[in-house]
Amino acid sequence: MAGRILAVTPPEIVVHDQEEPCLYLPGRRARQPLRLPLRRLTPAELDGRLEAGDRRAGTLLYNQDCPACAACEPLRVDVRRFVPSRSQRRAQAKGDGAVTVEVGPIEVDGARLALYQAHQRGRGLDRDGRPPIDAAGYESFFAMSCAGGFEVRYLVGGRLAGVAVTDRGQRALSAVYTFWDPAHAALSLGTYSILAQIRLARELDLDWVYLGLAIRENHSMAYKLAFMPHERRIGGAWRRFART
Repeated sequence: MAGRILAVTPPEIVVHDQEEPCLYLPGRRARQPLRLPLRRLTPAELDGRLEAGDRRAGTLLYNQDCPACAACEPLRVDVRRFVPSRSQRRAQAKGDGAVTVEVGPIEVDGARLALYQAHQRGRGLDRDGRPPIDAAGYESFFAMSCAGGFEVRYLVGGRLAGVAVTDRGQRALSAVYTFWDPAHAALSLGTYSILAQIRLARELDLDWVYLGLAIRENHSMAYKLAFMPHERRIGGAWRRFART
């Protein structure tokens, strides 16, 4: 029930909780309670939320609590043991030869908004009938946060070609959202971005990179399964998966 307060640290207010059509798998019903922490999370508290399978959207946290479906599986990559596949090594080499990577604070400007909108159009993610995101919506979803975060910027020829909004915990990074210019599809910036965040986590001596939800039945959410070894949260417990 919306409005109730959860006795966690810090306490959280449930601001939305009802069944709705699933955004990922057509024809299914989803329940994704949205919770507002009463203060900003410390890095250790963010780690605890990620460990429990939480994701962040703006200042809110959410988790999957669907009534008759368990297709969504939170996934985290083991930073120290990660070994790229052959195709991932190719993407790494291709990106390293063309892309400049920068890390800085999350920014809101016309270039990022235009890049986000181009990414949405290019991947067919703008067909749900909702109006395109504006600057206020971009700021609310990415820059306003209940956790500490930053952005990883990908520049091609000196121009912004991709952005990864990333949260920083005490022992983990969490990839909140990544978008890139469809004109640079040949550079596989989605894959390159994950590899860049894994590399950054290694440099920071962290344990995990959380990639959000993996959904085998949804092509745009299934690519995360290729980053191994990883763990997926299934039935409330993390299970390890590696290449055989």
